[in-house]
Amino acid sequence: MKINTAEFVISNSEVDKCPKDRLPEYAFIGRSNVGKSSLINMLTNHKNLAKTSSKPGKTQLINHFKINNNWFLVDLPGYGYARVSKKTKAVFQQFIMDYFEQREQLVCAFVLIDIRLEAQKIDLEFMEYLGESEIPFAIIFTKSDKLGKNKVNNHVEAYKKQLLAGDWAEMPPYFVTSSLEAIGREGILEYIDQINEDIFRDNGFI
Repeated sequence: MKINTAEFVISNSEVDKCPKDRLPEYAFIGRSNVGKSSLINMLTNHKNLAKTSSKPGKTQLINHFKINNNWFLVDLPGYGYARVSKKTKAVFQQFIMDYFEQREQLVCAFVLIDIRLEAQKIDLEFMEYLGESEIPFAIIFTKSDKLGKNKVNNHVEAYKKQLLAGDWAEMPPYFVTSSLEAIGREGILEYIDQINEDIFRDNGFI
């Protein structure tokens, strides 16, 4: 897939105010400071489409970006250790859940994982929630440039082992990426493109 256009459409904290377009949506979410904004900018080939920050928790709303006028990339708030009040974090949690449980246009979620770290409880719990809610998702391992190739492979295998030791029968689809070196861009876009082709071919989407 070639990204010809990528434009910001709207930010909000209420699912009812999300775009009315009946276009497929791909949601990106992960722990705070996992490199989500940098990944989105790398995928869309726009340096400042998503706002990056050295401070965790920069994204605090549901952000819709229309890509090629036929699908939406949805940037969701990070979970974890963002420096916000417990009350604000509770609101984040609620509208994130509302989005996943109510948004009919959502066809796939991408859960971002820092490949340098061992499997984190909060990531495993979130993926368990997606599985129980029957929400299709794929894993994106970020920051692979911080490790050597052998370590990258070892960390992926360790993560796979951890998941298969739990309730998962198989490893979810996954991609290894580096926003700095544009690693994984083609694979993710091809994955989205294939899903879009199936959707539009079968029913023109909903």
